[in-house]
Amino acid sequence: MAETASNRIVVTVLGKNRPGIVAGVTRVLGEAGVDIRDITQSIIEDIFTMTMLADISESSLDFHELQEALAHAGELAGVTVTVQREDVFNFMYRL
Repeated sequence: MAETASNRIVVTVLGKNRPGIVAGVTRVLGEAGVDIRDITQSIIEDIFTMTMLADISESSLDFHELQEALAHAGELAGVTVTVQREDVFNFMYRL
């Protein structure tokens, strides 16, 4: 399947910095066959934030299963993980 805005997702992670956050989130994506296209992270004081753009066209999980798996990984790491389709994200945050 070709990469289009409808099969790309924006994953945001926010919470108190601690070891294992990136590993926990990317493990879920990797095991599901999701291709991370771009990633940025920063730590301000002890607040961790990460945003990823990923392609789910080859994912073994559907969008909702992926949302649930990432939310669970976030709970384990003590952070909040939000997943949105890229086209919905762009619509919500258009200028």
